[in-house]
Amino acid sequence: MELVSKPLSHVLDALDVETFLVCMSEAEGKHLALTLMNDLGFKDVDVVFIKFQGSGVRVRIRAYINRPGDNYPWLVPDDTGEVSDGR
Repeated sequence: MELVSKPLSHVLDALDVETFLVCMSEAEGKHLALTLMNDLGFKDVDVVFIKFQGSGVRVRIRAYINRPGDNYPWLVPDDTGEVSDGR
């Protein structure tokens, strides 16, 4: 039987979400975007693109799963002392 793992554990670096948020200003849109990602459980988040367009903002938010230089989970030795290759 093949082991099934969570897809998020296979993300090397980051996850981007792009959407349109209805709001009154770019500042409100940024706040809503960051709050959305926090509500989804992401703590390390950047707004990589935002543009106010009349009734709201087009926004791209990046949630970092692993930043460069992090201790990558797939390189941590398991109970046997072996290092996983991420597969």
